[in-house]
Amino acid sequence: MSQRFGFPALDRSLTVPLVLFGVLLVAAAVLSPRLFTATGMGGAIIVAAPLILTTLALTPIVMAGRGSVDLSVGPLMGFVNVTLIGWLSARGYTSPLAVICWVVAVGALYQLLQALIIIYVRVAPIIVTLSSFLVLSGLNLMVMSRPGGVAPDWMMTWGAGTTILSPVLIIVLAALALWAVMRRTTFYSHLRMTGADERMAYTSGVKVDTVRICAHLLGGVFVGLAALSYTALISSGDPTQGSSYTLQAVTALVLGGANLAGGRGGALGATLGALNMFLISYLLSAFSFGSVTGFVTQMAFGLILVASLLVNVFMTARRTAF
Repeated sequence: MSQRFGFPALDRSLTVPLVLFGVLLVAAAVLSPRLFTATGMGGAIIVAAPLILTTLALTPIVMAGRGSVDLSVGPLMGFVNVTLIGWLSARGYTSPLAVICWVVAVGALYQLLQALIIIYVRVAPIIVTLSSFLVLSGLNLMVMSRPGGVAPDWMMTWGAGTTILSPVLIIVLAALALWAVMRRTTFYSHLRMTGADERMAYTSGVKVDTVRICAHLLGGVFVGLAALSYTALISSGDPTQGSSYTLQAVTALVLGGANLAGGRGGALGATLGALNMFLISYLLSAFSFGSVTGFVTQMAFGLILVASLLVNVFMTARRTAF
């Protein structure tokens, strides 16, 4: 019916994240209605933005197939953050143009390096990205041994979270707009074809290696934007906290209905998954777990990841059966 009037049909993979999002919103309204004030929503946008953008960075890479789950996105975001504060800002290069070009270029170039190793050296993606996770985690501590430094002056007010309309929200909307533009290109259809069936895509004339390289480059751009929003959130540099975003982003991606085997995923699903992760953390914070709060949150994320994978397997099996 929706296609008859010119609207795209809703992807079935979004059913679960949409229902979960509605349930979590109702729970938040009951347990902590402050979230629905202007200040509460403004703060939520600031906190959720890095995770939304990190999940979005994973999306094209995972869609390209071969089980290409990039485990390095968290430390890479941290690397862009600490180099921005420790190298760029510390040397006086603080103009908005210099900062934005730096975060986008570093994210894209690193992802390009990973793509070239995976494709032409023929190393399994899981090995390359796990190695990158370890290398970047150590490199971040070499660049900045402890949290510190100061963000550029023009970013200092970004993390206040007092209003809904903020520069961080604009960054998120710009990333979603970039995805919307990309989705209308031939590259997007080739990306889905490559992830769904690489051999068929190749025989159809798709340059699968080029598609995978472009997917990594696009992911790198989103990692750079994630690092920019993360820097705005903490107003400094932190060499350790970025790594925690890897597990959260992978969980959010699966929770958003993406297929880790490739071929399925999108910006809406990634955003819903990240928002669901934020709401779960927000609701858990309403309960008092004392000194083990962090462990309870990590345990919840792990259980959610397992449950999401099982749901995806079940739904895929049903689609195949029918």
